[in-house]
Amino acid sequence: MHRVLAFGLLAGIAVLTSGSAEARVDVGIGIGLPWPAVVAPPPPAYYEPAPVYEPAPVYVAPRPVVVAPGYYDDWQARAWREQQWRERRWREREWRERHREWHRWHDDDD
Repeated sequence: MHRVLAFGLLAGIAVLTSGSAEARVDVGIGIGLPWPAVVAPPPPAYYEPAPVYEPAPVYVAPRPVVVAPGYYDDWQARAWREQQWRERRWREREWRERHREWHRWHDDDD
């Protein structure tokens, strides 16, 4: 009995829903007559323009200038230059020593 009732209920639902799924074309004819409409325009709105403000002046103090004596390069460059200076002085000193020795040995022959 319940099975028959359930089947009947499903069949009824299927019949009712299938009617909304039908494709059809409706044709309608309408004649539109405009009614005279009187609409008053809104009153003109005059707004005061926004005030124009001049930006406040900005005063900036100049940065201080610092002049200090000394080197402005890096320490590695200074160390390299000092090493080159020491090597040059050492070579000059060695050259003088060798030159003196050479003269001491060769000038005695005269």
